[in-house]
Amino acid sequence: MKRSAGILMYKLEAGELRVLLVHPGGPLFARRDEGWWSIPKGEYVDGEDAVTAAVRELWEETGAKVDAARLVELGSVRQKSGKVVSAWCVEGDFDVTSLVSNVFELEWPPRSGVLQVFPEVDRGEWFGVEAARAKINSAQAAFIDRLEALLAAG
Repeated sequence: MKRSAGILMYKLEAGELRVLLVHPGGPLFARRDEGWWSIPKGEYVDGEDAVTAAVRELWEETGAKVDAARLVELGSVRQKSGKVVSAWCVEGDFDVTSLVSNVFELEWPPRSGVLQVFPEVDRGEWFGVEAARAKINSAQAAFIDRLEALLAAG
């Protein structure tokens, strides 16, 4: 079973809850929008600490750094692919214009023999919760619900 760990960064802007989502890079996702955005996350292996992986993946996909001690657990969800994603939230104000992502190589176009380099994440954006629910992978929308409940509980 594949497992990923990630961080849902949030902020309050003019009294509105906003969340940071990222869009996958590469040619396969260039024209895909609603349902394809995600929290910054990545796979981790047995024996690796999920919180450490979440902090690393946030940094690798955006360049944002957070203190693991500030993270609040949001639980896990199972995506349609079967992958289990665990998430934590943290308040922050990352400047999406400064986003820098790690890269991957892909033969593109397929069967061309040409390897091209693409960013793992091609952009990040702050969304209000309703827009975020439309953009995010459907299973991950539960993290937004859980964040709202957590903030409402004070």
